[in-house]
Amino acid sequence: MNRGFALFDTVIGVCGIAWSERGVTCVQLPDGDRGRTVERLLRVVPGTPEGVPPAAVRGAVAGVVRQLRGEPGGLASVELDMSGVPAFGRRVYETVRAVPAGESVTYAAVAERMGRPEAARAVGRALARNPFALVVPCHRVVPAGGRTGGAGGAWAGGGVTTRPGLRALESAARTAAAGGAAAGGPAAGGAGQGPGQGAGYGYGFDPGTAVAYLRASDPGLAAVMDRTGPFAMPLNAAASVFAALAEAIVHQQLSTKAAATIHGRLRGLFPGAGGLSAEHVLGADDELLRSAGLSRPKVASLRDLAHRVDTGMLPELEAIREMEDEAVVACLSSVRGIGRWTAQMFLMFRLGRPDVLPVDDLGLRHGFSIAFGGTAPAGVEEIEKRGALWRPFRSVACWYLWEALEEARRGPSS
Repeated sequence: MNRGFALFDTVIGVCGIAWSERGVTCVQLPDGDRGRTVERLLRVVPGTPEGVPPAAVRGAVAGVVRQLRGEPGGLASVELDMSGVPAFGRRVYETVRAVPAGESVTYAAVAERMGRPEAARAVGRALARNPFALVVPCHRVVPAGGRTGGAGGAWAGGGVTTRPGLRALESAARTAAAGGAAAGGPAAGGAGQGPGQGAGYGYGFDPGTAVAYLRASDPGLAAVMDRTGPFAMPLNAAASVFAALAEAIVHQQLSTKAAATIHGRLRGLFPGAGGLSAEHVLGADDELLRSAGLSRPKVASLRDLAHRVDTGMLPELEAIREMEDEAVVACLSSVRGIGRWTAQMFLMFRLGRPDVLPVDDLGLRHGFSIAFGGTAPAGVEEIEKRGALWRPFRSVACWYLWEALEEARRGPSS
């Protein structure tokens, strides 16, 4: 196994991994952008060239990706090259690797397990230099008294808030695996299937796990969640990609009531059990479609959508469900009248995707400002910066911010 490093995508951003012939030498969490992540990684393993990971390292990468999704990562078997770590640090890391997922221990407890009860501070210093983020799960080690503690080593880019978030993820996953109270059940303040969902079709994540993660990662958002109550983002299952996007086109720039009326008229033009279809639109003339109340641009958009569906340019719904978020956005945005925002709403409210952040949504920007004490709609950069705390559950955070806006519009309850 030659020396090298590589970058890889995860739900919290681009991570880095480095290796030698003895094993993994560093796992680096995101540090804002790819360049800074590489820079921080190379501080640990200077002079390491970029390369193609061998099979064992690819297995470690897969484990890290799973771990950050809240799934069992299988990182206990990853071989580490600790040749550059002092003997005491190696003992600390080996001891911490034995702490099960979903549990936490104090620095003093680690020192006790090592037979060095007087060395709690030294344990903390060693973990602050931990170059093996997640593989050596120092997020499971906490200061006495529940203090947050510092973040260093490969964790520095990920931020201290990532640690409690990961503990919350692991705890929720462990509870679910043990058959305890369902993470999305009432005890966790979560939700199961949303209104309008078909059988077997629900969120692409566990709501209770998401709520627990967000509470741990962002105390400010947790206060908003307390005021709002249980997560209840509705999902609206679609019979097809065409049906979902046709409804989205009709609703653009209209009030909910007006759009619902026009959409109902449009469907009424083509009665039958199958509902509105691409064939209906392609077979109708413009006058018939406009009689439902559609504008000329919307008729043009519906025709383009129908043409793309009819010719197979747009994938079927089941195929789209298998695509990554950005691939879905690019695919749907090829349709006339469908932009990034509409595609993101499709991801959230049709597919139940967990990590969508529609920063251009004016309602979200207002809700963010209300939630966090701003005086004007928040800017894109401000939302993206704080949104980094919410990954991989930014959709859930957005729902709570929209709810904060609705609560403000309703005013004080009587």
